Amino acid sequence: MTCPNTTHYLSQPHHDTGPAYLLGTLRPGAQLTARLWVPAPWDPERIILRQVVDGEPALSNAQLVARTDAGSWWEAPVRLVNPTNRYRFLLLTPDSDHPYVWFHAAGLSDHDVPDATDFRVLADDDAPDWVLDAVCYQIFPDRFCAHTAPHERTAPAWAQPHAWLAEPPLAGDPSAAAWYGGDLDGIADHLDYLQDLGVNTVYLTPVFPAGSVHRYDSTSFDRVDDLLGGDAALARLTRALHERGMRLVLDLTTNHTGVTHDWFRRAVTDAESLEAGFYSFDHYPDQYSTWMNVESMPKLDHRSQAMRDRLVRGPESVTARWLRPPYNADGWRTDVANMTGRAGLVDLAHQAATDMRATMRQVQADTGRELWLVAEHGYDASGDLTGSGWQGTMNYHGFTRPLWSWLAAPDPADGLNWLGIPTGIPRLKGGPVARGVREYTAHMPATSITHSMNLLGSHDTPRIRTVVGSREAQLVAATALFTVPGVPTVFSGDELGATGRTGEHSRTTMPWAAPPGAEATDELGPAGAWGPVDRIVLERYRHLGRLRQELPALRRGGMRWVHADDDLLVWLRTHPDGDVLVAVARAGTAAVDLPLSCLPAGAVDEVYSMDGVGVSVLGDAGGHLTVSPTGPGSAVVVLRPALPRTEKVCTH
Repeated sequence: MTCPNTTHYLSQPHHDTGPAYLLGTLRPGAQLTARLWVPAPWDPERIILRQVVDGEPALSNAQLVARTDAGSWWEAPVRLVNPTNRYRFLLLTPDSDHPYVWFHAAGLSDHDVPDATDFRVLADDDAPDWVLDAVCYQIFPDRFCAHTAPHERTAPAWAQPHAWLAEPPLAGDPSAAAWYGGDLDGIADHLDYLQDLGVNTVYLTPVFPAGSVHRYDSTSFDRVDDLLGGDAALARLTRALHERGMRLVLDLTTNHTGVTHDWFRRAVTDAESLEAGFYSFDHYPDQYSTWMNVESMPKLDHRSQAMRDRLVRGPESVTARWLRPPYNADGWRTDVANMTGRAGLVDLAHQAATDMRATMRQVQADTGRELWLVAEHGYDASGDLTGSGWQGTMNYHGFTRPLWSWLAAPDPADGLNWLGIPTGIPRLKGGPVARGVREYTAHMPATSITHSMNLLGSHDTPRIRTVVGSREAQLVAATALFTVPGVPTVFSGDELGATGRTGEHSRTTMPWAAPPGAEATDELGPAGAWGPVDRIVLERYRHLGRLRQELPALRRGGMRWVHADDDLLVWLRTHPDGDVLVAVARAGTAAVDLPLSCLPAGAVDEVYSMDGVGVSVLGDAGGHLTVSPTGPGSAVVVLRPALPRTEKVCTH
């Protein structure tokens, strides 16, 4: 049997840097084995692996190690010599229509290509192993739960109290002042709820005191806001999480502070102070660099060695302090990391990332705890994910944007922001979406993707339910979230069908049945600020969370595109313990027949058909799997392990 050309991804060779295709132990000096699957119609005479070693190409012949009717397996060595090791394959078939073809991370090329999209493997990758198994839940602390009733606390001058289930403001100053009263002990009250959702990692937006409810205009990095319960509440929360085997990631603004920050107040009152060098003044003291021309957020100058020591570098830094006892946070999400250290002709972004990672590496050595460093980056982050700094990013460019553009409602809600582009959200076909994702991810090591947060939305964006316009489409988005490489990150309330037209409007409260300050219960009320709680969506998120926990391929596997047409996307997560096929459809479309032998994979073990996608199986490992979309929906198909890697080689 040969693989069909109608499904073009199945007709192409495949390699990924997951554990089914790259064998060996990642360590400096190691030699790995790269496996390449070549569909039968190719039948190359020779395959060469080209690796760049010390800047010079090094070539080695791949060996044919196994053959089936559907195709052949080839293997070649990859040496971990340099910090980043790049390689690709050259397929030589002289008497054919494709005599000279490169296969690289972005796909196939019939001409010489630059090294930019070679497969990349880091020799010394100290990114935390636990992140591969993480399911993350983003909490805007003011909006999750109030352990202490707001009326029992003294609100600061900036705060405008709101009733717990009141609709958040759309934007502007009212949104920054809208105070609902959530606190850190309120989060600790609902850890059962998070674990039932499959969550094992909590990410909090800033907890330091500030001049707004979002707290990105901090007044100090030395203490936790008393409104949230203070330092002791943070220590209690981390302890409660760790007792359950869960983890906590905090949020640090390395790019700017607030104008009321201790450092900035000293800077503007004493031109000779050390802190005056922490900021860049065009005219002292009233004209200074800011974040996005917002005068209340003065930009930090990373040319200041003293500022770097105070914020990101060394054992006495802010970065180190909150990772150590008694707080013991498990990592940092770095706010606007793409802008940190960058101002005009000054570009110290990589230095800032390296400083933070080196500091965290020392804390890790001292405490024995693996720590995660993830960057906020709304655009192309590939140039900043070089291995020595940020371990991952908030993957807006490689996940959120493509998924939104495929699932966006045909008649979108008014005023939705296309993540920085002044136009409505486009509705693209599946082919361009798949190509865009593949091309983008080809520009970075796979570990940068697996250690990045995938988001359907966040506190800075419209809600996914508003973007896609229906429960059915949101459920499709949720399947994608839990099944692609990277850390599925749920913004609090998405699992309830919450809506929101802007980032600020999306910061809705959780509709617990118990009022703020009452004895905690995980029971939900009938409605939130947006309307009815969607319990069907909640149960689907829980189901997908369980699947991710149960299936190694969804957490740790490689990625292979299988099919992409206008309304249907299919991919395979590859793993030695068994692959997992995922199909997501935004509408009814023609059925797709997939020969199992062409994946290649073992027989079907289990099928989870959800909503408008049906799956039928004919035959065993050599049979066919047919995906039949009748409407929006998805399917997860668990495949048994394929034939052993030691399968006997068949001669030509």
